[in-house]
Amino acid sequence: MTSKLAPLDIPAIIDETFAVLGTGRQVAPFSSRYADFDLGAAYRVAAGVHARRVARGERPVGRKVGFTNRRIWAEYGVWAPIWGTMYDTTVHDLAQVQDGFSLAGLAEPRIEPEIMFELASAPRPGMDDAAVLECIEWVAHGFEIVQSIFPAWKLAAADSSAAYGLHGALLIGPRHPVAGKRAEWLATLRDFEIDLLCDRVVADQSRSSFVLDGPLSAIRHLVDVLASLPDHPPLAAGEIVTTGTLTRAMPIAAGQTWSTQLRGVALDGISLRAA
Repeated sequence: MTSKLAPLDIPAIIDETFAVLGTGRQVAPFSSRYADFDLGAAYRVAAGVHARRVARGERPVGRKVGFTNRRIWAEYGVWAPIWGTMYDTTVHDLAQVQDGFSLAGLAEPRIEPEIMFELASAPRPGMDDAAVLECIEWVAHGFEIVQSIFPAWKLAAADSSAAYGLHGALLIGPRHPVAGKRAEWLATLRDFEIDLLCDRVVADQSRSSFVLDGPLSAIRHLVDVLASLPDHPPLAAGEIVTTGTLTRAMPIAAGQTWSTQLRGVALDGISLRAA
């Protein structure tokens, strides 16, 4: 006999999502408890949680796009990208955490090597990769630490969209201006190779073309999605956008050192020790 789902209660879901933020606690997926909990409802929850974070003093500094890597869709049962907001409390320079980055307060954290950009101007719907690149100030390689407030990462796309877009932290590596080298970046960002290592042992190998059609295409996707969501602002100049994991998202634990090796792009590998 199938249990009856509760009526959709957006304020209650906002309360619950905000209450566990930063605590490491987990809750049952909303999709398993509420009727009609879909992406539209999830975006309403995300807007409510965002308003509370801003009210307590957090400043939004950009967006993350998740589930852009087609290799991981079957693993999670999520078949399209999601997105979330990043804040001054969650975005850091990788160089400033070389003594170790604390995982405290994150629920089942996983590490994702990603490509991130800062916008010099706002991209518009319908742009191709070359036009999007004209809107970019710099490109960097870094790590996003993602988290799941849902046990064992059992979730639907709507759950992940409501729960901060799974965002925990962004650690930005060296920034490289794109001016003067746009043709080179356009060609190499689409299909370079990456190894992800844990304690010097290769944990996964991948390539950037698995991220939709390359990291710039993740920005194009986000621009189009935001254009359909009146409760969420479009991308603006000065925002940082991280474009989704290049490899599988791997569980991370205190004491581990994670690093990357890249081939075919003018970006150096990076390293992070978890604390």
